[in-house]
Amino acid sequence: MFLDAIARPPSLVEKVCQSLSEIARRDLRDDNGWLPTERELSAQLGVSRSVVREAAKRLELQGLLEIRQGSGMKVVDKLHKPLNGSLSLLVPDEKQRIAQLTEVRLALEPENARLAAERAKSADLRALSACHDRLVASSSFEEQVAADGDFHRLIAEASGNKISALLITSLSDLLTASLKHGYSRVTKDLAVADHAKVLKAILHQNGGAAARAMRTHLEHAREDLAL
Repeated sequence: MFLDAIARPPSLVEKVCQSLSEIARRDLRDDNGWLPTERELSAQLGVSRSVVREAAKRLELQGLLEIRQGSGMKVVDKLHKPLNGSLSLLVPDEKQRIAQLTEVRLALEPENARLAAERAKSADLRALSACHDRLVASSSFEEQVAADGDFHRLIAEASGNKISALLITSLSDLLTASLKHGYSRVTKDLAVADHAKVLKAILHQNGGAAARAMRTHLEHAREDLAL
């Protein structure tokens, strides 16, 4: 016989975490993203300063807040940082990390492209087109890597799937390392041509073509890496 688990009410720290998350997303912070002081939050929420401090530390680990000694707590957009920071510990060998990243991208990004073709808004399409133009016009190694990475991130955002977009952002450091490795071996010409095909399919709202073009592009990228 199996017993139903007894629901555990949230702890005080968990409740404060939720409150601070809501404050961070509303207008209860100043224009520069600073939250009220620890003392003020303690008074507003009716809890001790130690509870506020523990909740803030948890949110910092999650990438939502940044605690600056002597300055206070600031809202940041670093939700992807915990995963980025753990990848080198999980897979110490960089070439193996890049190889495994390519497998993940092949599983994830063709679907991102398909959804982007179906869901992208006008602003998304303008951003993607401008990003592609940046890659075409890029002349330096750094510009090529940045424009290429931004293109894939923008497609994930245009997919309308926030979890998928966060995953791509969470892999941004490793993606940059992969792109640097690839661009150190080949020119940007094939990437430009591949991106153009993906972009064209998205602009024409052809989800199937967008997915196929993205898969072909990632297979080309895997060949370029020669891992």
